[in-house]
Amino acid sequence: MNGHYHERSPWTVALTGGIASGKTAVSDRFAALGVPVIDTDLLAREVVAPGTEGLAAVAARFGESVLQPNGALDRRALREHIFADPEARRALEAITHPLIRKALEEQLAALKAPYAIVVIPLLFETGWQARFDRVLLVDVPEATQKQRLMARDGISSAEAERILETQVSRAQRRAMADDVIDNTGDISQLNARVEALHGTYCNLLTKSD
Repeated sequence: MNGHYHERSPWTVALTGGIASGKTAVSDRFAALGVPVIDTDLLAREVVAPGTEGLAAVAARFGESVLQPNGALDRRALREHIFADPEARRALEAITHPLIRKALEEQLAALKAPYAIVVIPLLFETGWQARFDRVLLVDVPEATQKQRLMARDGISSAEAERILETQVSRAQRRAMADDVIDNTGDISQLNARVEALHGTYCNLLTKSD
Protein backbone atom coordinates (compact mmCIF):
# COMPACT_ATOMS: atom_id res chain seq x y z
CA MET A 1 0.00 0.00 0.00
CA ASN A 2 1.37 3.41 -0.96
CA GLY A 3 0.82 5.51 2.13
CA HIS A 4 1.13 8.92 0.46
CA TYR A 5 -2.02 8.11 -1.52
CA HIS A 6 -3.88 6.99 1.59
CA GLU A 7 -3.38 10.32 3.36
CA ARG A 8 -5.75 12.03 0.95
CA SER A 9 -8.16 9.29 -0.08
CA PRO A 10 -10.50 6.81 1.60
CA TRP A 11 -9.70 3.25 2.54
CA THR A 12 -9.90 1.26 -0.70
CA VAL A 13 -11.01 -2.23 -1.66
CA ALA A 14 -9.98 -3.48 -5.11
CA LEU A 15 -12.72 -5.70 -6.49
CA THR A 16 -11.53 -8.15 -9.12
CA GLY A 17 -12.35 -11.52 -10.67
CA GLY A 18 -12.04 -13.47 -13.87
CA ILE A 19 -14.09 -12.56 -16.89
CA ALA A 20 -17.83 -13.36 -16.51
CA SER A 21 -17.48 -14.01 -12.77
CA GLY A 22 -20.11 -11.42 -11.84
CA LYS A 23 -18.06 -8.42 -10.69
CA THR A 24 -20.78 -5.95 -11.71
CA ALA A 25 -23.42 -7.83 -9.72
CA VAL A 26 -21.22 -7.55 -6.63
CA SER A 27 -20.23 -3.90 -7.14
CA ASP A 28 -23.89 -2.96 -7.74
CA ARG A 29 -24.77 -4.45 -4.34
CA PHE A 30 -22.04 -2.48 -2.59
CA ALA A 31 -23.35 0.66 -4.34
CA ALA A 32 -26.86 -0.14 -3.06
CA LEU A 33 -25.39 -0.11 0.47
CA GLY A 34 -24.10 3.43 -0.13
CA VAL A 35 -20.48 2.52 -0.86
CA PRO A 36 -18.89 4.59 -3.67
CA VAL A 37 -17.87 2.41 -6.63
CA ILE A 38 -15.26 3.44 -9.21
CA ASP A 39 -15.05 1.23 -12.30
CA THR A 40 -11.66 1.41 -13.99
CA ASP A 41 -13.17 0.05 -17.23
CA LEU A 42 -15.15 3.32 -17.42
CA LEU A 43 -12.01 5.32 -16.66
CA ALA A 44 -10.19 3.42 -19.41
CA ARG A 45 -12.83 4.63 -21.87
CA GLU A 46 -12.76 8.19 -20.59
CA VAL A 47 -8.98 8.60 -20.98
CA VAL A 48 -9.20 7.77 -24.71
CA ALA A 49 -12.38 9.73 -25.44
CA PRO A 50 -12.34 12.13 -28.43
CA GLY A 51 -10.20 15.17 -27.75
CA THR A 52 -8.10 13.60 -24.99
CA GLU A 53 -4.32 13.35 -24.83
CA GLY A 54 -4.79 9.61 -24.42
CA LEU A 55 -6.53 9.21 -27.77
CA ALA A 56 -3.95 11.40 -29.49
CA ALA A 57 -1.14 9.23 -28.08
CA VAL A 58 -2.87 5.98 -29.11
CA ALA A 59 -3.39 7.29 -32.65
CA ALA A 60 0.23 8.42 -32.85
CA ARG A 61 1.46 4.99 -31.76
CA PHE A 62 -0.94 2.73 -33.72
CA GLY A 63 -1.92 4.90 -36.67
CA GLU A 64 -5.14 6.30 -38.08
CA SER A 65 -6.46 2.76 -38.65
CA VAL A 66 -7.51 2.59 -34.98
CA LEU A 67 -9.79 5.62 -35.39
CA GLN A 68 -13.37 5.65 -36.63
CA PRO A 69 -14.36 8.15 -39.38
CA ASN A 70 -15.75 10.47 -36.68
CA GLY A 71 -12.39 10.52 -34.86
CA ALA A 72 -13.41 8.25 -31.97
CA LEU A 73 -11.39 5.17 -31.04
CA ASP A 74 -12.20 2.03 -33.05
CA ARG A 75 -11.94 -0.48 -30.21
CA ARG A 76 -12.30 -3.52 -32.44
CA ALA A 77 -9.43 -2.37 -34.66
CA LEU A 78 -7.27 -1.65 -31.63
CA ARG A 79 -8.02 -5.08 -30.13
CA GLU A 80 -6.88 -6.69 -33.38
CA HIS A 81 -3.60 -4.76 -33.12
CA ILE A 82 -2.82 -5.88 -29.59
CA PHE A 83 -4.50 -9.29 -29.18
CA ALA A 84 -1.65 -11.41 -30.53
CA ASP A 85 1.16 -8.88 -30.01
CA PRO A 86 2.42 -8.55 -26.42
CA GLU A 87 4.71 -5.67 -27.37
CA ALA A 88 1.79 -3.69 -28.82
CA ARG A 89 -0.29 -4.42 -25.73
CA ARG A 90 2.51 -3.16 -23.47
CA ALA A 91 2.80 -0.02 -25.61
CA LEU A 92 -0.93 0.63 -25.19
CA GLU A 93 -0.74 0.03 -21.43
CA ALA A 94 2.22 2.44 -21.17
CA ILE A 95 -0.05 5.13 -22.62
CA THR A 96 -3.31 4.39 -20.83
CA HIS A 97 -2.35 3.04 -17.40
CA PRO A 98 -0.77 6.26 -16.05
CA LEU A 99 -3.81 8.21 -17.25
CA ILE A 100 -6.20 5.72 -15.61
CA ARG A 101 -4.23 5.86 -12.35
CA LYS A 102 -4.32 9.67 -12.38
CA ALA A 103 -8.09 9.72 -13.00
CA LEU A 104 -8.61 7.13 -10.26
CA GLU A 105 -6.62 9.10 -7.68
CA GLU A 106 -8.52 12.28 -8.55
CA GLN A 107 -11.87 10.53 -8.04
CA LEU A 108 -10.76 8.92 -4.78
CA ALA A 109 -9.43 12.23 -3.44
CA ALA A 110 -12.85 13.82 -4.03
CA LEU A 111 -14.75 11.19 -2.02
CA LYS A 112 -15.97 11.80 1.53
CA ALA A 113 -16.96 8.18 2.24
CA PRO A 114 -15.10 5.95 4.76
CA TYR A 115 -14.20 3.44 2.07
CA ALA A 116 -14.61 2.86 -1.64
CA ILE A 117 -14.80 -0.11 -3.99
CA VAL A 118 -12.55 0.11 -7.07
CA VAL A 119 -13.42 -2.41 -9.79
CA ILE A 120 -10.27 -3.59 -11.60
CA PRO A 121 -10.91 -6.66 -13.77
CA LEU A 122 -7.21 -7.25 -14.57
CA LEU A 123 -5.87 -6.29 -11.14
CA PHE A 124 -3.26 -9.04 -10.86
CA GLU A 125 -2.35 -8.92 -14.54
CA THR A 126 -1.47 -5.23 -14.20
CA GLY A 127 0.19 -5.60 -10.78
CA TRP A 128 -1.83 -2.81 -9.18
CA GLN A 129 -2.84 -4.73 -6.05
CA ALA A 130 -0.23 -3.02 -3.82
CA ARG A 131 -2.12 0.28 -4.22
CA PHE A 132 -5.13 -0.97 -2.23
CA ASP A 133 -5.86 -1.71 1.41
CA ARG A 134 -7.81 -4.86 0.59
CA VAL A 135 -8.37 -7.13 -2.41
CA LEU A 136 -11.80 -8.72 -2.88
CA LEU A 137 -12.09 -11.56 -5.39
CA VAL A 138 -15.40 -12.51 -7.01
CA ASP A 139 -14.94 -16.23 -7.58
CA VAL A 140 -16.67 -18.90 -9.66
CA PRO A 141 -15.36 -22.19 -11.10
CA GLU A 142 -13.68 -21.86 -14.49
CA ALA A 143 -16.35 -24.08 -16.06
CA THR A 144 -18.99 -21.57 -14.88
CA GLN A 145 -16.96 -18.68 -16.27
CA LYS A 146 -16.74 -20.41 -19.62
CA GLN A 147 -20.49 -21.12 -19.78
CA ARG A 148 -21.40 -17.56 -18.82
CA LEU A 149 -18.89 -16.08 -21.27
CA MET A 150 -20.20 -18.17 -24.17
CA ALA A 151 -23.80 -17.20 -23.34
CA ARG A 152 -23.01 -13.52 -22.78
CA ASP A 153 -20.85 -12.90 -25.84
CA GLY A 154 -22.24 -15.55 -28.19
CA ILE A 155 -18.84 -17.13 -28.73
CA SER A 156 -17.62 -20.68 -29.23
CA SER A 157 -16.12 -22.93 -26.57
CA ALA A 158 -12.68 -22.58 -28.16
CA GLU A 159 -12.92 -18.77 -28.20
CA ALA A 160 -13.99 -18.72 -24.55
CA GLU A 161 -11.08 -20.94 -23.58
CA ARG A 162 -8.65 -18.72 -25.47
CA ILE A 163 -9.87 -15.66 -23.57
CA LEU A 164 -9.66 -17.45 -20.22
CA GLU A 165 -6.10 -18.52 -20.96
CA THR A 166 -5.00 -14.86 -21.24
CA GLN A 167 -5.96 -14.21 -17.62
CA VAL A 168 -4.31 -15.14 -14.32
CA SER A 169 -5.54 -18.56 -13.19
CA ARG A 170 -8.27 -19.03 -10.62
CA ALA A 171 -5.79 -20.58 -8.17
CA GLN A 172 -3.45 -17.59 -8.49
CA ARG A 173 -6.29 -15.12 -7.94
CA ARG A 174 -7.48 -16.97 -4.85
CA ALA A 175 -3.95 -17.05 -3.44
CA MET A 176 -3.51 -13.29 -3.82
CA ALA A 177 -6.92 -12.12 -2.56
CA ASP A 178 -7.68 -10.98 0.99
CA ASP A 179 -11.38 -11.80 0.70
CA VAL A 180 -13.25 -14.15 -1.62
CA ILE A 181 -16.95 -13.95 -2.47
CA ASP A 182 -18.51 -17.05 -4.00
CA ASN A 183 -20.85 -16.02 -6.82
CA THR A 184 -22.33 -19.40 -7.71
CA GLY A 185 -25.50 -19.04 -5.65
CA ASP A 186 -28.68 -17.04 -6.14
CA ILE A 187 -29.23 -13.32 -5.67
CA SER A 188 -30.29 -13.59 -2.03
CA GLN A 189 -27.09 -15.49 -1.20
CA LEU A 190 -25.01 -12.88 -3.00
CA ASN A 191 -26.79 -10.06 -1.14
CA ALA A 192 -26.05 -11.74 2.19
CA ARG A 193 -22.38 -12.22 1.31
CA VAL A 194 -21.95 -8.59 0.26
CA GLU A 195 -23.71 -7.33 3.40
CA ALA A 196 -21.44 -9.50 5.55
CA LEU A 197 -18.33 -8.15 3.83
CA HIS A 198 -19.59 -4.59 4.18
CA GLY A 199 -19.89 -5.21 7.91
CA THR A 200 -16.37 -6.65 7.99
CA TYR A 201 -14.93 -3.61 6.21
CA CYS A 202 -16.74 -1.18 8.50
CA ASN A 203 -15.36 -3.06 11.53
CA LEU A 204 -11.84 -2.99 10.11
CA LEU A 205 -12.13 0.76 9.59
CA THR A 206 -13.32 1.26 13.15
CA LYS A 207 -10.35 -0.70 14.50
CA SER A 208 -7.87 1.23 12.35
CA ASP A 209 -9.06 4.65 13.51
